[in-house]
Amino acid sequence: MSRNLVQDADTAARQARYGSLPERIRFEDMTEEAEAAPRGGTDVAYDPAGGWKHY
Repeated sequence: MSRNLVQDADTAARQARYGSLPERIRFEDMTEEAEAAPRGGTDVAYDPAGGWKHY
């Protein structure tokens, strides 16, 4: 009889931990808008002279 109580406790613990899916995250909450740097700024995307420095 005590074995059934242990199994029931284990089942209840699993149900409490894994019984439901996590809360859904909206797409709007996953994205962030950021202003792009103006063209010709200090962080130019591609530098042909320095392109060989990394792959």
